[in-house]
Amino acid sequence: MKIAIFSIDSSDDVKSVIDKIFKLSINKNISFHIYSELYTSLGLKGHSLYNNHLDLNSEFDLMISIGGDGTFLRTLGLVRDKEIPVLGINTGRLGFLSTMNHENISEFYADIINSNYEIEERSTVQVKVLNSKILDEIFCVGLNEISIVRKNTTSLINIQTKLDGQFLNSYWSDGLIVSTPTGSTGYSLSCGGPIVSPNSNSLILTPISPHNLNARPIVISDKTRIEINVSGREDFHLLSIDTNIVSLKHGNSIIIEKSPIKFKLVKLDGNSYYETLREKLFWGKDKRN
Repeated sequence: MKIAIFSIDSSDDVKSVIDKIFKLSINKNISFHIYSELYTSLGLKGHSLYNNHLDLNSEFDLMISIGGDGTFLRTLGLVRDKEIPVLGINTGRLGFLSTMNHENISEFYADIINSNYEIEERSTVQVKVLNSKILDEIFCVGLNEISIVRKNTTSLINIQTKLDGQFLNSYWSDGLIVSTPTGSTGYSLSCGGPIVSPNSNSLILTPISPHNLNARPIVISDKTRIEINVSGREDFHLLSIDTNIVSLKHGNSIIIEKSPIKFKLVKLDGNSYYETLREKLFWGKDKRN
């Protein structure tokens, strides 16, 4: 079995998880490949390394992400279209995307190495900027969302939005989020967007602090081509793709669409999206409910 291990954190918690994984894997015929920065920061020895997505291929059976949701989101830029399933072990705070908490590794590890799990495919979203090379150096696909946000100003920006060529609205706001169903429990939710089941074939447009309070989130088909143009008092705004962010000059046409890449999330027996909602959002914990 060939497993890649990834984390952007080198804390004692992450080190403890890796030590436990190695201990549980003795005599299991598993080849581990460790993210090079993690390997160096933890002073690990005796395992293969990888530096980026070019060092990975479809021969890998699994990637293990150790950390929080931010760490997990970065794995998409590594696995890309190689169809490597990703399992998240949460050592962060919320851990909405994680398969398990670090306290449960021993309980479930046998199922993991025996491939006794399901694969849940999650849709992704991609962005391009017409007549510009600004995004050439980064991976332009997100698992959670693509966001357009004001920069270096307290003034609102005007986000003209078209859907399949038809004008929808000019959002006077701090920004606009285009979220996948997976990302509906992230930034979009904190801005008042709806929670959308991950198997829904949809995208969510959520304005960030709109000046017009009638501007509400809208759920659209994920077959829709979204075209955005930004204007405002300043010359630039920010464009973020999950954890990647660039500064973009006003006036460029931004095209956002569903990506052909399917992200493969590991789901253990007994894992339920709705159970995760109840647990992470504390539904039913409030006695008034």
